[in-house]
Amino acid sequence: MPSTPESPPAAAADDDLSAAPYPLHLDVRGRRVVVVGGGPVALRRTEGLLRAGADVLLVAPQVCEGLGEHARSGSLTWRQGTWRADDLDGAWLVHTATGERDVDAAVAAAAEERCLWCVRADDAAASAAWTPSVVRRHDVTVSVTAGGDPGRARALRGALALALDTGALPLRRTRRGAGRVTLVGGGPGEQDLLTLRGRRALAEADVVVVDRLAPTSVLAELDEDVQVVDVGKTPDHHPVPQHEINRILVEAGRAGLRVVRLKGGDGYVLGRGGEEAAACREAGVEVDVVPGVTSAFAVPAAAGIPVTHRGLSRSVTVVSGHEDLDHETLARLEGTLVVLMGVSTLPALAAGLLARGKDPATPVAVVESGWTPRQRTTRAPLAQIAAVAAERGVRAPAVVVVGAVAALEGPVLAGPGAGPAGAQR
Repeated sequence: MPSTPESPPAAAADDDLSAAPYPLHLDVRGRRVVVVGGGPVALRRTEGLLRAGADVLLVAPQVCEGLGEHARSGSLTWRQGTWRADDLDGAWLVHTATGERDVDAAVAAAAEERCLWCVRADDAAASAAWTPSVVRRHDVTVSVTAGGDPGRARALRGALALALDTGALPLRRTRRGAGRVTLVGGGPGEQDLLTLRGRRALAEADVVVVDRLAPTSVLAELDEDVQVVDVGKTPDHHPVPQHEINRILVEAGRAGLRVVRLKGGDGYVLGRGGEEAAACREAGVEVDVVPGVTSAFAVPAAAGIPVTHRGLSRSVTVVSGHEDLDHETLARLEGTLVVLMGVSTLPALAAGLLARGKDPATPVAVVESGWTPRQRTTRAPLAQIAAVAAERGVRAPAVVVVGAVAALEGPVLAGPGAGPAGAQR
């Protein structure tokens, strides 16, 4: 949680830097920091210090509930009572937030005598140190002060946070350190459906291992020296097998590079993300996961189809068309069935469901190339869908929706450049 800014007093003129403060980040891990005061301001200071690993001594007659919880958990030491000068013995830093100006001034004076930096919450102009407005993203920390104007500092902090989150700022390391693999779900294909965290990971990347259905337009924003490895698969054609993809990720991570594995949808929804994460962990490579908007739900939505709808479907089952399906179990489902990678096996799916007693009139929709200008939706009853899809030349990538919701039509959530609904039938 960013701290509340306490900017230093403004200089005599905007261009007068003669008395500008000296910015510095402190490593307080395991070091004693004294907080005098027990209210909400002291709580904010304390929580920031605890996150930084400080050994916090809290001095106050009474404390607010949040500070009381920290004291009961043992994460800090609370000396109940009024402050004494010897509370500062052994301290590296002091924060005072009692709400009483005379007390804060006395604490600050005692700190000054001991050559300790003291942050005064009551009076920034009288303070020897200030807590800035802070933005933290992974290993990047940006501190902002704004000439004694906390509102201005907050506004700058927000703008910097947005620029970091969208990858607009240069986040790539110039010194090689520990490698890391980040598995990023890119969403259903439109660049603006990629999450902010995913964009930030791409801005940090030295290597991007990308699939065919990922939002590849975002690659144009990468630095020219970022290595892009295309491991895209097409139906029945896997030029780079999964074990080789795992090897690429592990070797790049072991080489100290930041690696993004970018794929369409969500890598943990029939995307083999779990296999890739396991391969990295087994090789001792740090790995983290950025979820994506799964095409199982987003592509039907693009065609105006909610996968659940009150009165029609209260559950949804997602399966892969490439796997051996239990048609008997699927035929008994009362909710929505969503099939990914199911175009080539659509005739077998329909025949299997019908043979196990599924109502031939059950609505089915096949949404091709969702969230792109080529988006098209084909609708027909279960008994006819295979023939209709063949007649229309339905091709992958597509998502198959089976159930009452497949008959719903709108409103359509078209992406930039997509037709209003794609062709419908």
